[in-house]
Amino acid sequence: MDEKLKLTCTACGQMNRVPAARLQDAPKCAVCGAALAAGKVSELDLALHDKATRGDDLPILVDYWAPWCGPCRMMAPEFSKAAQAMTGRVRFAKINTEDFPVISQRLGIRGIPLLILWHKGREIARLPGARPAAEIESFARSHAATAV
Repeated sequence: MDEKLKLTCTACGQMNRVPAARLQDAPKCAVCGAALAAGKVSELDLALHDKATRGDDLPILVDYWAPWCGPCRMMAPEFSKAAQAMTGRVRFAKINTEDFPVISQRLGIRGIPLLILWHKGREIARLPGARPAAEIESFARSHAATAV
């Protein structure tokens, strides 16, 4: 029997169950039809952040950023490239720490950009500073392998 993974839809917040073998087939949310693992970066609000980082069975790499941060804006295209390369293995998302300052306080974030890899409610690893896509992929690949 195929293992089913829980994935939060980052568009509507619905929890979905997806067969692990079908992650490469662009699964969609059962409620709103949004892509669940399309290799794109999702924008999170506080509620979606908490639901996805606590409940998802697939690792999720979150970029903590702000629009006034030059390095954050420079890294955004690299983060998107890494998301595309890691389709089906790690989901990528970002949250604006200026809009949701409570997240910085709760997680002890002292500088941005900051990448945190989450899996099943646990923080797996952190990577501070702006990075090229290859470093982001390497970080996600090496730490996601130990998370499973």
